[in-house]
Amino acid sequence: MRRERGRAPSGPGRADAAGDTTEGAGLSHAESDPPVPDTGLALPHPAGPVTISYIAESAGVSIPTVSKVLNGRSGVAAETRARVEALVHQYGYRRPASATRSNVMELVFDELQHLWGIEIIRGVESVAREHRLGVVLTEFGPQRSTIHYWIDDTVARRPACVVTVAQLSEDQRNQLRARGIPFVVVDPTTELPDGVPFVGATNWTGGRSAARHLIDLGHRRIGMIAGPREILCCQARVDGYRSALTAAGLPADPGLVAVADLTQEGGQAAAMTLLNRPDRPTAIFASNDLQALGVYQAARRLGLRIPADVSVVGFDDLPIASLVDPPLTTVHQPLTEMAAAATELALALGRGERPPQAGLELATTLTVRGSTAPPAP
Repeated sequence: MRRERGRAPSGPGRADAAGDTTEGAGLSHAESDPPVPDTGLALPHPAGPVTISYIAESAGVSIPTVSKVLNGRSGVAAETRARVEALVHQYGYRRPASATRSNVMELVFDELQHLWGIEIIRGVESVAREHRLGVVLTEFGPQRSTIHYWIDDTVARRPACVVTVAQLSEDQRNQLRARGIPFVVVDPTTELPDGVPFVGATNWTGGRSAARHLIDLGHRRIGMIAGPREILCCQARVDGYRSALTAAGLPADPGLVAVADLTQEGGQAAAMTLLNRPDRPTAIFASNDLQALGVYQAARRLGLRIPADVSVVGFDDLPIASLVDPPLTTVHQPLTEMAAAATELALALGRGERPPQAGLELATTLTVRGSTAPPAP
């Protein structure tokens, strides 16, 4: 596996496997083409396979210009590029399999900071190894600083597929589609458009099982450390927690829900707020294991024992969950299996297979360890 940072692509154009011509001599920039007429019309869909020459004729541009767009190369006016990509999408043009296959696939992160990402990498590499593919690891970095050139590098590499944890823009998704590069999103943090393939987990069910476990132990004041509200999976975990409270006839006290970043520091700060209340909760459910470790720190600072004074439940079941003292009760999210399933799905899409549904959710399960117990009398 090698790790890539964004850079502008370079190199000559490539011949299309369908027999269409790519860039020709003397046509090195978009000004070689006539202005694109904005008529909103296109040629009728051909009876046979759509070719580059047909796309060029329909768009009113040269074949080399269409090839530049398909290859992700510069030198094409924005209006022309948009017109060609719209037609590529409209006609459903796909490069033949031999043109899109390479011996690498790509895994894309926003930032690779925590153990959570390591589990994703493990799942992707296990499948890539079986298919004898290398893995290019791309990290957008702080403030997504490499995102500008990422798509250029990717389409130039023509990976066998892309598995992305980072949320891609509509334009980036369209560019991948136009070049026949299949992609799958792992654990989406926002609502995806219909038809975008993804693999996630049953976050609502996981949140509900965590709260039900604490309720069954006898806890009645159960705090929740929520993740950022704009993250889809975090909101689902909160909704599952509230559903369990409602089913048990317990009030959903908004004062027992604290919002924090999905970090150890965020969990500690939120736990300090909850545990300093005069009517502090006897148990806390955190949105991930890192927040739960922050609860451990807050409890120690306040002289509280886990689980004698406060029970703690996390979410993810990272390897560190079984190593802390006491071992952490947590919702097991099958991160490695999710990443493996996403990779298999992306490769299947690259083979032309069509799954029965775009989205797949793998089951979460509760792993009970030593951080939960009945509340003290």
